Amino acid sequence: MITPLYLLADSQLLFSRGDDNGLPGKIRANLPSGHPKAAYIGASNHDRKEFYDLFVAAMELMGVSNCYMVPTLVGNEDRLFLEDADLVLLAGGDVERGWQVFERNGLKDLILSKHRDGSVLVGVSAGAVQLGLGALTDAPQPKKLDMFRFVPFYVGAHEERDEWWNLRALVNLSPSGVRGVGIPKGGGAIYWPDGTLEPVRRPLIELLKAGDQVSERLLLPLKPASGI
Repeated sequence: MITPLYLLADSQLLFSRGDDNGLPGKIRANLPSGHPKAAYIGASNHDRKEFYDLFVAAMELMGVSNCYMVPTLVGNEDRLFLEDADLVLLAGGDVERGWQVFERNGLKDLILSKHRDGSVLVGVSAGAVQLGLGALTDAPQPKKLDMFRFVPFYVGAHEERDEWWNLRALVNLSPSGVRGVGIPKGGGAIYWPDGTLEPVRRPLIELLKAGDQVSERLLLPLKPASGI
């Protein structure tokens, strides 16, 4: 079973109020009704506790109390919790650093397995980028770095002030037919199993390469989301 993927520019939407039509309600509806387990992976931000505390607070609002931070130095207990988790959140921070940790400590394969077994995956900022096709490295000569590819496009998060420079570069460096999706601050997107992309709260920017040209358009939410 494949569940929807949740791509968030930041954590704001995890605290949105409202009924089951809000994002927290949609996420909770995909979790077991009893006592679901929620795993937080903070490799991209050096396992900063204050961000894990935000995650715990967001989960509590969804009625999820069994939370766990999977550390960069993964032990057997950490792996066992992650293997059994119903929800996995990839936190924000440094995209490339987090990816290098995933490859080094075996979390990459575990996260791939969680996607296959139908666990709910949430990517926040850098985590949302990692769920997409890839990112640009920070080397003197930037190059594309492939990532999970759970969604069939590049993801940009809260880069509207830079006019989506990194996202545009990725799409321009790609073959025809590749697209990128930019999620502005406070916004999010749900990628449904049938390939539908649903904007949440804020319009998304979509970049599509056709031949040598890149076109762009806005993808608008169906209706305003609840306030925070």
